[in-house]
Amino acid sequence: MQQNKFTISGLRIAGIIILIVLLICVRVFETKLFYDPLLAFFKYESKVMPQYDSFKLFLGLFFRYMLNSAISVGILWLAFKDVQVVKLSVALFAGLFVLLAAALFIVLGFDKPNLLSVFYIRRFLIQPFLLILFLPAFYYQKYLK
Repeated sequence: MQQNKFTISGLRIAGIIILIVLLICVRVFETKLFYDPLLAFFKYESKVMPQYDSFKLFLGLFFRYMLNSAISVGILWLAFKDVQVVKLSVALFAGLFVLLAAALFIVLGFDKPNLLSVFYIRRFLIQPFLLILFLPAFYYQKYLK
């Protein structure tokens, strides 16, 4: 019985590692997978905001956010094997996307957008920061029970 528990635990760890590698691949191939002219803008610290297609930018951000979120929910599922954690995570990911995307496009809509605000809001949309917040939070919640 003990050996079976170890095997399942090993499979879960292997699954988490594979999903982390997928998150890394999303980052490595970001220029090929997603439309985001702001990548080069912030990378090279240009002074002039690039021209962009708002609809394409939204779709690129949406696709990347959903890809990162799906992988993150997979990691949370493998880490906790709890349907409630998955449901709460999906709801939080969806709600935060709506808030962050709205905030980003509101800030971008100004004549002179605050570039620091654009940088950080966009960063939350394109990076899996929420996973870094949710993992310890759910672990702590589980620990308290």
